[in-house]
Amino acid sequence: MIAAQEAAVEQQGGVDLPQPGDLVVARNRKYDGGAHWVVPGRHLGTDQHGHWVFQGTHEFISRPGAALYTESDAIFLIPHTGDWVATFFDAAHPHGVELYIDLALDLQWHRIRPDVVEFHMIDMDLDVVRTKDRGLFVDDRDEFAQHAVKFSYPQEICDRIEAACQALSEAVAAGHAPFDGRDAAWFTLGRTLQTA
Repeated sequence: MIAAQEAAVEQQGGVDLPQPGDLVVARNRKYDGGAHWVVPGRHLGTDQHGHWVFQGTHEFISRPGAALYTESDAIFLIPHTGDWVATFFDAAHPHGVELYIDLALDLQWHRIRPDVVEFHMIDMDLDVVRTKDRGLFVDDRDEFAQHAVKFSYPQEICDRIEAACQALSEAVAAGHAPFDGRDAAWFTLGRTLQTA
């Protein structure tokens, strides 16, 4: 069962981490500081892999130049450590996406109200994706290469992101935790709380 429904407030670097039930607003930006996606969700709990957030259907999400309502539920995993975040989908996703991992840097929490926490990250373009039709693949290599030049990514950052991308691809292919189906329990919990 999910071990992370403890009421104690966790501290990390002096920042109050989210507690179950908190609104979590994910605010992504690009390496140059430009705004990217803003996605809301509800914190479900924490386990050894990270913080699990339920992002429901019909939530309003946006980025510069685009805004839409989500078409299916999702589970967002923010790891305790690592250069990535993962979004899990189930069979309800209209385009067959099962998993979408964003390579990312500078993962940070900011509590802005007693029950609201913002999560900030730098989206580094590369994505590890699994879909029903295509299987597992790495997406946006062209965007990563273009932005490496445009935003002057340091070589050490490029190497770090490429290494993380390779390790994540291997972990997903092998079904290693947290990519081993454990998201199903978090989907169940999120939907139960949503209808309560």
